[in-house]
This record gives sequence, structure tokens and C-alpha cells, in this order.
Amino acid sequence: MCSKGETPQTINEATKIPKQPTQTQPGVSHEMQPTPLVHHLPSGDDHLEEYRAAGKLENKIALITGGDSGIGRSVACLFALEGASGIAITYLPREEKDAFETKERIEKQSKTEVFLICKDVGYEENAIEIVKQVVHKWGRIDILVNNASEQHLADSIENLSADQLERTFRTNIFGMFYLAKHAVPHMKKGSAIINTTSVTAYKGFANLLDYSSTKGAIVSFTRSLSQHLVERGIRVNAVAPGPIWTPLIVASFPSEKLETFGQKVPMKRPGQPSEVAPSYVFLASCDSSYMTGQVLHPNGGTVVNS
Repeated sequence: MCSKGETPQTINEATKIPKQPTQTQPGVSHEMQPTPLVHHLPSGDDHLEEYRAAGKLENKIALITGGDSGIGRSVACLFALEGASGIAITYLPREEKDAFETKERIEKQSKTEVFLICKDVGYEENAIEIVKQVVHKWGRIDILVNNASEQHLADSIENLSADQLERTFRTNIFGMFYLAKHAVPHMKKGSAIINTTSVTAYKGFANLLDYSSTKGAIVSFTRSLSQHLVERGIRVNAVAPGPIWTPLIVASFPSEKLETFGQKVPMKRPGQPSEVAPSYVFLASCDSSYMTGQVLHPNGGTVVNS
């Protein structure tokens, strides 16, 4: 069993989830047990296979929202391994430790420069400033990964407050509109936008009414934006993860629910960020040059109508 902050060495260790300390939004990686896998892919039950990079993103500039931890952190690490020259990561104040750990991890393993920006993406003035800073530093944006997200349980629709509803939509979908709006003028033909949606957009989730609704909106946003930008040569796709072991989960669900987290999917275990991030590499690279408006489904075997 891994202790808090310790990286698991096997897929069995990675998927055995003990009782967790209570976290508030946004969750943080360094308080989780076990720590989510970032850039190793599970291979069998007793070892981890190193990710094999192939220079798919050489000299690219990427902006990743919520890139400090979870799926965003793993995406940032794989982009760096694939040769991205610059990666900008947005995060919130409580996530500062995770953000600096991600920056240190990437700069130790690659030549990629990491630029940290502490901003809430849910407000247009912040999106304008984020894009302005990235463009000032590197002159362009080649890849935009709209990944920042939040979710809150509500046991009934009567108890879903107006404040929570607005907050969830502001982070999860308004932020994507704002960043795309202001990033697109700095993106050239061959650039890519990748949005993080969720399996809940397709299956629903009784106690995540507002979150699931935003994820459905992201699917429609992805499809519509792809058509809007196709003539400019900018591809827009999405990834719809299933139950993935990330700080968002620990900050959302009560501790007693976490020990069985992910066991209802056909693979009967939660996924790791390292198992989702390669989907983003694929969609960011020319390997997916004939794909736009599509959604990939790393979800442990749940079949959905996409």
C-alpha cells in the first residue's frame, strides 16, 4: 500500500484506494494516496512500461488549463516528452504546490519551458490576460487544451443552489468559450483545440446534475466549434474520460465512496491520468489530421453512443 504522496509501482497499487483525507475544491495531488500516475502506462499487474515519445509535438506551444494536476498534469508531461518547446499551465491559488511540482517535473525530464499562470478561467478578463501572457512570451498558441473543471455533489435538484450552478458552468464551459475566443486569433492552420468532457455527458449522473450538463455542453461546443474553424485549418476535438483517479474526485466525493471508485466499469478499476493523456497527444499531433469534431473515450470499457 502506498503512503500519501508516494508514487505506486504497480497497477494494483495504483488502483487500491484507501480512506482519503478530506479535501475541498480544488483538490490537490500531494494529499492523495496513492499519487495518480502521470507519465507511465500500466502494463500488466506488476510493472509499468515507460511512455515512448516520438517527437510528435516538436517546437509546439501549448496552453493547458488545469495543468497542475490530474489529467492536465499528465498531458503536460507527455507534451513535453513529445518535444513541445513551451507549455503554459493555468492553476488556482490553492494548487500552487502542485503547479510548481509539475513545472519541476517537466523541466527535469525535458528541454520544455513551463510557464505558470495563476488565473481562474471562468472570467473573460482572465482569459484575455492568460492568452496575452502566452502570446507575449512565445508569439503564438499551437495547442489549446481546455481541461480545467470542477464538480459538486447535490443530493437533489431542490438543493442545487444558483451560486453552485453558475460556478460550475462558469468554470467548465464559459472558460472554454472565453479561451477559444481569445486564443484562436493567435492560432494558425494546423493548430488544435482539445476539450475535456466526460462519460457523464453520455450516461448522466444522478448527483452531478450541473457537472453532467456542462459536459454535455462541451460535446456540442466541440462539434460546433470544429465546423466553425474547419476552414481555418484548426481542428477541434474532445476527450471524455471515465472514472479517473484525480484530485477532482477526492475533493468531490465523501471518503467512504472512494474505496470502490471506478469498480463499476467493465475493467472494474479506476483509470489513471497516464492512461488518458495519450489521447490528447494523438489529437494534438498530425496523427489525427483527418479528425475534427470527434470525441475519444478512455473510460474503462463503458460503451456510449458518441
